[in-house]
Amino acid sequence: MNNCIEIRQVNKSFGKPSKKGKEESLSVLADISLSLRENEFVSLLGPSGCGKSTLLKLVAGLDSDYTGDILINGVNPKEQHVSVCYMLQKDCLMPWRTVLSNILLPVEIQKGSLKEQGERLKPLLSEFGLEGFENYRPHQLSGGMRQRAALLRTYLMKGDLMLLDEPFGALDELTRMQMQNWLIDIWERHKKTVLFVTHNLEEAVLLSDRVLVMSNRPGKIICEIPITFKRPRQRELLLDPAFLEYKGKIIEALANI
Repeated sequence: MNNCIEIRQVNKSFGKPSKKGKEESLSVLADISLSLRENEFVSLLGPSGCGKSTLLKLVAGLDSDYTGDILINGVNPKEQHVSVCYMLQKDCLMPWRTVLSNILLPVEIQKGSLKEQGERLKPLLSEFGLEGFENYRPHQLSGGMRQRAALLRTYLMKGDLMLLDEPFGALDELTRMQMQNWLIDIWERHKKTVLFVTHNLEEAVLLSDRVLVMSNRPGKIICEIPITFKRPRQRELLLDPAFLEYKGKIIEALANI
């Protein structure tokens, strides 16, 4: 299976003012090297401020001020635009647009046929649990439905790589559980390579093929934990002794940073 992402010895720093008025360097990422195989689901887990979201921005091509190499399907985003599907923690739905027009925004930006894509979208609206809500405004939806709409919009972006930055972080626990179950089902049917940022240990183990644990800033990959549960996965796995062992490995890695 081919690698979709290759990250080699990436370092990232930000400038910060010092007491003497001169700009100093704040190291955020240090010697990050990792790879993702095609259709693999990998989670990044680590303390706040360790550079997880910054790394996703670099992969998305939103910041090119770093050292090292990032290759997406062999292409360096510093040298050539690479299309990826990128979703932040907030759903970022436009309040004046309907659900359907929010979802079709990538098509509109790419100057595609809204009518044609709207027809093709109908089966996906059902799969994403949004059928019948096409003409609703975002404020009329629950938090989970807004996130599903945002994920469908992300899915429609060009690219086989999905960068998901804590997409369920703002949801209550019950809704988060429902969204995790739903994402497992959707990912099984519409395989894409996923790099998923989370602070939730159970979420990381349940969803992922591998969990990468990062250190405090400057962020480094300090531990890689392969998750060998068979797919499709069910929530009953949380009660499996092996699941608790995986959680224990992550907790041990985090305790030693």
